[in-house]
Amino acid sequence: MVMTQNSPARPRAAASFAPPRRRRRRATSGSARLAALLVSPTLLVLTVVVLYPTIVALKDSLFGTPGLDPKTGFVRDTDPFVGAENYTAIFGDAADRFWNAFWNTTFLTFTTVALETVIGVAMALIMHRAFQGRALVRASILVPWAIPTAVSGLLWRWIFNSDGIANTLTGQHVLWTTEGFHAQVAVIIADVWKTAPFIGLLVLAGLQVINKEVYEAARMDGASPLRQFWHITLPLVKPALMVAVLFRTLDALRMFDLPYILIGAQKTSVETLSMLAQDEAANVRFGPAAAYAVILFLYVFLIALAFVRLLGANVVGDDESGPKRGRWLPRRRTEVAA
Repeated sequence: MVMTQNSPARPRAAASFAPPRRRRRRATSGSARLAALLVSPTLLVLTVVVLYPTIVALKDSLFGTPGLDPKTGFVRDTDPFVGAENYTAIFGDAADRFWNAFWNTTFLTFTTVALETVIGVAMALIMHRAFQGRALVRASILVPWAIPTAVSGLLWRWIFNSDGIANTLTGQHVLWTTEGFHAQVAVIIADVWKTAPFIGLLVLAGLQVINKEVYEAARMDGASPLRQFWHITLPLVKPALMVAVLFRTLDALRMFDLPYILIGAQKTSVETLSMLAQDEAANVRFGPAAAYAVILFLYVFLIALAFVRLLGANVVGDDESGPKRGRWLPRRRTEVAA
């Protein structure tokens, strides 16, 4: 029997194999409800830990400090509402101190993160190689990151003392913990020593998932170790490296405890925005302190947004806009319909 175009047999057969739309919609809605149920505890914690303090800080930044009321002549019991006066004072009367803390924060952040990235990648490459005593090397490299920042600050303060190890090794008498560029150098050295293993640990996790066959194919083609690192290791480890640098940058922008313990408070050369906000709060000026905290929050948010959008840090998953694949990198498998 010959089937014609007007025969209804083919459409009926195709329709019998097609899944019903109603069942597909139910499955999709069920998956969405399950996903929302699983994510809801995380969203609740983020709301309590992040969103609520941010809203409270924004509200407090609109109030001033209690003092003498010029209208009544009595001391006010509550904080007066001043609107945007705290922000205008930051960029007005206190502009010099604010911009000094802003540039200190920016300089310390990008200098330490750049050095930590280079040293952390080198640490990851060393820890990834197979040799005797690798476990001991990994443990010794991760020890500085495991030490609390307060303990690390006290340790480096003893090292950078006037009669400490640093001056003994250099043969000079430098007052590291006083004002000046040497104080910034001390903070940079201490911070790089402590947090470079963090980047090395995340990069090492990225190196663990690279297939060894890729390196074998590159060696068979005569690729040098430098070309293997540039065309294989860096493209494949880029997602982990970008996430590590992003997290480290956001953490360094909020730097407070290390320079506060190592150098001290109200030191012009190392005072950061976090230290500035803490100093205002310690002097019972909670409104200006909240204003500094809001400005720091916006600065961190803009840096994170620019990092993700401009540098292509993929912190949520894989996408099509990844690094260009080199000669020896495996290509994605695509299904071709027959």
